[in-house]
Amino acid sequence: MPSDVVRVIYRKYDGSAHRDYPARRLAEDDLGVWLGVPLGTPSVYHGRPSVEQIPFVLLVPHHGWWTGMFNPPPRTSEVYCDIASPAHWENDDTVHLFDLDLDVVRRRGSGLVELLDEDEFAEHRKRFGYPDEVVTEAHAAAHWLFAALGDGTEPFATSYRKWLALVV
Repeated sequence: MPSDVVRVIYRKYDGSAHRDYPARRLAEDDLGVWLGVPLGTPSVYHGRPSVEQIPFVLLVPHHGWWTGMFNPPPRTSEVYCDIASPAHWENDDTVHLFDLDLDVVRRRGSGLVELLDEDEFAEHRKRFGYPDEVVTEAHAAAHWLFAALGDGTEPFATSYRKWLALVV
């Protein structure tokens, strides 16, 4: 039986720490594993202790090169997707991902969809030696997410709201 608490560990491609926090397993469906992160959750960001100031829900897809973070107000990003390696699960209670720098965000209110950190991706591609397959998959995921966040594709339209309500 899967654990109720999942440790989420993002690293950069060179293995350096990026984000690390516990999350509550909310559900698993055909889209992936839904994790809730309540306000006040202790976390580590770029190797430094932190505390989550706004609750959120994280969707870890079964096979995608991304994760989706769904945020309540007042956060300006309604949906924030990290382009990342496919999830590697360890003992059903820890998920490992490599953050690949690119982010696709939908802004609250305006619905504006943005692709962020292309410069960081280009820099890290050289510094960390991203293989061609990783570059291709990262660009494909960013392209798909850019369209999906703008056109009402689920889970980015409304289906995430039931999970977000559980952590707000």
